[in-house]
Amino acid sequence: MFERFTERARRVLFFARYEVSQLGGVSIETEHLLLGLVREGKGLTSQIFTRAGVALDAVRADIEQQAVFHEKIPTSADIPFSAAARRVLEAATEEANRLRHDYIGTEHLLLGLLRDDTTVACRLLNEHGLRLDAIREEASGKSDRG
Repeated sequence: MFERFTERARRVLFFARYEVSQLGGVSIETEHLLLGLVREGKGLTSQIFTRAGVALDAVRADIEQQAVFHEKIPTSADIPFSAAARRVLEAATEEANRLRHDYIGTEHLLLGLLRDDTTVACRLLNEHGLRLDAIREEASGKSDRG
């Protein structure tokens, strides 16, 4: 499933997994994927956050404020993706295909997060002024193959 993911997109997934282990969650949720994007901090998605004036520390604080902390789990433990996170990954693939990109980058993950307005991550991104159509337009002409 992850063979089309760029190195940066794979790092986002790694960072999301790390965030779960630190917060003590039992599965990778959409907000962990968003934290992964924030932590990755490079490439097109980082530029989009900067241009939109998204304060990454504020996003992290919002997520941590809503998180129910559990005991930290070892990073070696198997941590599955939640159903919502799997939908985001599928949506990211669909967005890459829609844009005729042969890779899945951080911008596609961001688009995937913005497609499901029932998730914590989408709500937070919307609160910070990010909208699906605007990001889709921005991603259509740019590449983030890092």
